[in-house]
Amino acid sequence: MKKEICDIGKLLYENGMLAGSDGNISVKLDDDRIMITPSGVAKGRMSPDEMVIVDINGKHLQGNKKASSEMLMHLAVYKARPEIKSCVHSHAPYSTAFAAAGIELKEDILPEVVLFIGGIPLTDYAPPGTDALPKSLEPYLADSNAFLLRNHGLLTIGHDLTEAFNRHETVEHFANIVHLARQLGNVNSIPSDDFKRLEKMRAKLDDAWNS
Repeated sequence: MKKEICDIGKLLYENGMLAGSDGNISVKLDDDRIMITPSGVAKGRMSPDEMVIVDINGKHLQGNKKASSEMLMHLAVYKARPEIKSCVHSHAPYSTAFAAAGIELKEDILPEVVLFIGGIPLTDYAPPGTDALPKSLEPYLADSNAFLLRNHGLLTIGHDLTEAFNRHETVEHFANIVHLARQLGNVNSIPSDDFKRLEKMRAKLDDAWNS
């Protein structure tokens, strides 16, 4: 798992979603332990032995480095959504541009977003590394799998690390497409009947994960 987290960090960096020591990644190992990336380390150049393990309340259990400064955000997700096993956070440029501009990414534009992610709420601004950040997620945690953190970045969550990362890629690609469509002058929505069909399909996929 340590290596898998490093591999995802490298993919985020190579895809231009991170700069410097931006971002953080975590995986829920069991009901009591979370593995999370260290603070102040470039996520595209991490080594497995730098990973940190904390308990569900943030107590340091293992690792020579300090856990990510945004650990509280990850812990809030795991406490609110026990079925979630991974969180990926970056400053992906297109997603973060929408978050900085205060523009929502509407769910009903691309079928893939409706089917695999659902709504992408734009949170209130919260200073990074403070308990205000998890509080800004609270209104949306029960029903959302991706979040635009206002003036900050993108957070996606999943039933495993691969799903959390795939959702991250999908949202960033989606934000790029919406940006281009807005430049062309028009963004069409999916017809309402198919939107409802796709929502039902997503609900079935979630039920399959949770069963």
